[in-house]
Amino acid sequence: MIIWRFVATFFYLGKLPFAPGSWGSLGALLLWVLLPVTFSVHLSVTIILFVLGVYSSNKMAKYLNDHDPSEVVIDEAVGMGISLFMLPHSFGLYLLAFGLFRIFDVLKPSFIYRVQDLPGGWGIMLDDVLAGLFTLAIVHGIASIL
Repeated sequence: MIIWRFVATFFYLGKLPFAPGSWGSLGALLLWVLLPVTFSVHLSVTIILFVLGVYSSNKMAKYLNDHDPSEVVIDEAVGMGISLFMLPHSFGLYLLAFGLFRIFDVLKPSFIYRVQDLPGGWGIMLDDVLAGLFTLAIVHGIASIL
């Protein structure tokens, strides 16, 4: 179980006492800063984290008997990664993406809220994937006009 807790909490960032989702998002942002901006790298990392996230978050939800434990933040890491997908390394764009993603993740507008009712790891992960896609569209739109 230790390995799945490590994965699901995104290197134990989800164990931090205040705002674990923000810490998980920040951890992903820092990871993205270290990655080269190439389609294959961004896509590979996103897919790997998503697959690990569905499995590990499901295991943690069952282990903790909680449908969406707050310490599970790999969903935020994946959503943040999607938000930053193929963005150039830019402090302003990364800060904008972080802020928008956190807003979408917390408020869960539209059908984002309903998707979290899916069973197990799917419900845990997919609301953040959708929040990431909304953020991606907005930030890329803004980046294209700058």
